[in-house]
Amino acid sequence: MTVGLQMGIIIGYLFVALGVGLAAYRVTDRAAEDFYLASRTFGTVVLLFTVFATLLSAFTFFGGPDTAYAFGPEWILVMGLMDGLIFAVLWYVVGYKQWLLGQRYGYVTLGELLGDRFGSRAIRALVAGVSLFWLFPYVMLQQIGAGGALSALTDGTVPFVAGATLITGFMIVYVVLAGMRGIAWTDTLQGAFMLLAVWSALLWVLVAVDGGIGTINAGLEATNPEFLALGSEFYTAGTMLTFAISIAFGVAMFPQVNQRFFTASSETVLKRSFALWPLLVLLLFVPAFLLGTWGRGLGLEADIGAGESILPVVLAEYTPAWFAALVVAGAIAAMMSSSDSMLLSGSSYFTRDIYRPLVDKDLSETGEDRLGRAGVVVFAVGALAASVWAEAEAFGAATVGSILVGIGDLAFGGFAQLALPVIVALYWRRTTGAGLVAGIGASQAVYIAFNFLPEVGVGSLTLFSDTYLGWGISIYCMLLGLVVTVAVSATTTANPEANVDDHFGLGAD
Repeated sequence: MTVGLQMGIIIGYLFVALGVGLAAYRVTDRAAEDFYLASRTFGTVVLLFTVFATLLSAFTFFGGPDTAYAFGPEWILVMGLMDGLIFAVLWYVVGYKQWLLGQRYGYVTLGELLGDRFGSRAIRALVAGVSLFWLFPYVMLQQIGAGGALSALTDGTVPFVAGATLITGFMIVYVVLAGMRGIAWTDTLQGAFMLLAVWSALLWVLVAVDGGIGTINAGLEATNPEFLALGSEFYTAGTMLTFAISIAFGVAMFPQVNQRFFTASSETVLKRSFALWPLLVLLLFVPAFLLGTWGRGLGLEADIGAGESILPVVLAEYTPAWFAALVVAGAIAAMMSSSDSMLLSGSSYFTRDIYRPLVDKDLSETGEDRLGRAGVVVFAVGALAASVWAEAEAFGAATVGSILVGIGDLAFGGFAQLALPVIVALYWRRTTGAGLVAGIGASQAVYIAFNFLPEVGVGSLTLFSDTYLGWGISIYCMLLGLVVTVAVSATTTANPEANVDDHFGLGAD
């Protein structure tokens, strides 16, 4: 009965998402800007929740609570407070300037903006290529998570391949039909559902535990007293700041997040959204990560290293089966709310920044719209094929699993390497195209070398690889990119075709 209930909830959600897509399709124009950006019409609620749901993948329901269970609740500070505040600042620093330029010149992607700023198709393709490199494995991870979750929920009744294909198929249909508008409408519903589910779970467990918070704290005092105080071997200042800075700056460059900076209908909407962002993040992360910490205090066990997660264990112990199924179904839906946006952004980056400028610069708006929709299908099917291949243990379970999870973690740092050169380009008039290319290239090359080449770094495929003077390699590579961008720009001349004055004359009218 539980399996049928769980599948009923999941299938029901899939059809709700499809229904939203069909409704959005009725008001979607056959133009690239409408498909990718919903014609820049988002209000505060939709913009805030579409960024919210897009960022919060299965990590919120599984990875975050598991980290809190293993190392303590300080992870709330890293993700909830630090990243909530840092990303809100970046939303203004990067997002507001992008929005102004997008309103004036109709830019759809960051690569398009930078390519026009420096008069360079190569820069446009470089930014898109780097972004797609880090984006593809992230889509894979969501599909692997969805397929694995469905298989686990049904005790193998729905095999991994069938589950991953089912989820991917529904995503393709409603993304191709409705584009950004359908995704954003679904994200708004999904974000509200996630908040309701996780707070309901927290309160349900608190009421169900005999003795409530007192019993939980007593358990933590007996088993892990360090969880009741700040600081541990894992949560050093350097570690926490490396995570917070890398993740926040990386998120600002994530295609599916960065592209949403262009979608606000007004300056007021944009500013109101980033002001509310830290509060919304805390409202979700605090209860989710507390549940993971409470699992330790309640004496529950989960073999995190073997792929088991603490949140379903807590729910199974203290909530009814139907409620646990609802929350876990929400986790699968969270994976979809991330993957669908990644598919759309990946398609736009390829179509708009690689195919159009390098292959067919005369491509019409209608032609680009069709190509973009086809790109969603190709991107999704390619990621699905890679996910099935990886899950089939082509290189052995430990190797493939560690590589995929490692690249997923690394993607935050990989995207973060774009941030400082981009910010310099947006705000320093003397930045040159050569400086931007050198800054991006140097930081990406060193970051990849330290994480993938044992003879250079440690080759451990983690966000840090290793710590140097207490800081992760991601931070040093970001600083390298900044220094190289400034130094090369100071010693080179601008491209005569660059549009420097246009991009720095904002506010004159």
